[in-house]
Amino acid sequence: MMNGPQKIRSLIGGEWVNGDGGDVRSLDPADPDGAAVAAYRAVTEEQIDAAVGAAVAAAREWDQVGVLARGTILRRAADILDDRADEVAQLMTREHGKTLTDSRIEVAGTVETLHYHSAASRRPNGATYPATHPEEVVRTLRRPVGVVGIITPWNFPIMIPAWKIAPALLWGNTVVWKPASDTPACAAVFAEILHEAGVPSGVLNLVLAPGSLGSHLVGNSAIDAVSFTGSVPVGEQIRATVTGRGARLQMELGGHNPALVFPDADVENAAELIVAASVNSTGQKCTAVRRIIAVGNSYEPLREALVRRFTALRVGPGTDSESELGPVINARAAEEITSAIDQAVAEGAEVIAQAPIPTTVGCWVPPTLLEGSTDQAIARQEVFGPVPLLMRADDLDDAIGLANDTEFGLTASVFTDDERIVRRCLADLTAGLIKVNGPNTGSEIHAPFGGLAASSFPAPREQASDSAAEFFSITKAAYQRLSPVT
Repeated sequence: MMNGPQKIRSLIGGEWVNGDGGDVRSLDPADPDGAAVAAYRAVTEEQIDAAVGAAVAAAREWDQVGVLARGTILRRAADILDDRADEVAQLMTREHGKTLTDSRIEVAGTVETLHYHSAASRRPNGATYPATHPEEVVRTLRRPVGVVGIITPWNFPIMIPAWKIAPALLWGNTVVWKPASDTPACAAVFAEILHEAGVPSGVLNLVLAPGSLGSHLVGNSAIDAVSFTGSVPVGEQIRATVTGRGARLQMELGGHNPALVFPDADVENAAELIVAASVNSTGQKCTAVRRIIAVGNSYEPLREALVRRFTALRVGPGTDSESELGPVINARAAEEITSAIDQAVAEGAEVIAQAPIPTTVGCWVPPTLLEGSTDQAIARQEVFGPVPLLMRADDLDDAIGLANDTEFGLTASVFTDDERIVRRCLADLTAGLIKVNGPNTGSEIHAPFGGLAASSFPAPREQASDSAAEFFSITKAAYQRLSPVT
């Protein structure tokens, strides 16, 4: 255990600097009364502008480095992170609260993400087309967008940043990154690794600041593109600012994800996967199951299986190998989740299963299985915690109607072996990612990731190299003709 908080700083123009703003600390949500995990001085608006200026100044030289050399830097960063994997996972568990197993999975996934985008540097970056003129070649080439503003959440403190930063850098952009205030130490160590791997001064700038300063970052006219993951209200503000001046925008804004279980499904398998997708990372995933829709006579056996699993869940500090889930991120989140449960019960929902929580000081929320209907607000409003709602549907049409009865459209899962039901769900569910007989959570790095409706902004999606290239680069068409022979 460290003595006192880790001192961290922002990275601006290649220099690690203290902010000129107020003092900020990050706390261990399993022991918020203990020593702070990290401490720093927040940057000011003027320092954010300085970071953007450094990114602008570094852009041309970074472009000239070339895509293969940039890919080599990403590969080196992957190797450094892999060497420091246990150290980073331990830090993540202390600062975020997720179990050490989950932290190790995230670190490994981040290493894989860096390797994946490094390898994408050797993929074709253009195409040739037939030309009418016999002495002409028509081809496309990719160019950097420019300076990218990146704002990331706390629930995956290095994985989500890697999804955005790695391809942004690969395609020759410079970056100003504002991470979430709850996990600044994780952000600082990730920036340190990229800096150590050879990302030049000014190419990656880390600004540690409260969420309120994110609007100043995206409002800077020198920011050519913004990639944001966070809440719908903040996303709406960013959309108005960024699209108003014609800059590029990529957003992932959460979800209210259904899991549909049909009568022919393997109920025990469905229950196991649904519970995991509801409570892993303490339900603090945008892809987590929020609504469980049991169709027809699947209701009673599924209810019984879910109750049995929920009551057996083990909640405790992420450092405890027996813990299946840890605390939520902070005291405010715990209060909001508890209030949402109370409101649902007041509106007619019933708590049918609840796991015990530690009696020690901490940001503990019991994993809670509610039984209810669309009469409760929790059936439509996202609650970022381990609190799914079990509902009943009469048939396929009713189930799809319930599943789509929300502003979101991120993920959905369908449990059945009936091919007709599968085809109907794939066609009609409002979700950007649909799994059949699998959990809502988890995705492949080489497949596009993103939602529909209020879950995403209509832009190229995250993760897959083709989607990333479409967002983080500009495509030009070049017609090159030989001069006439004289």
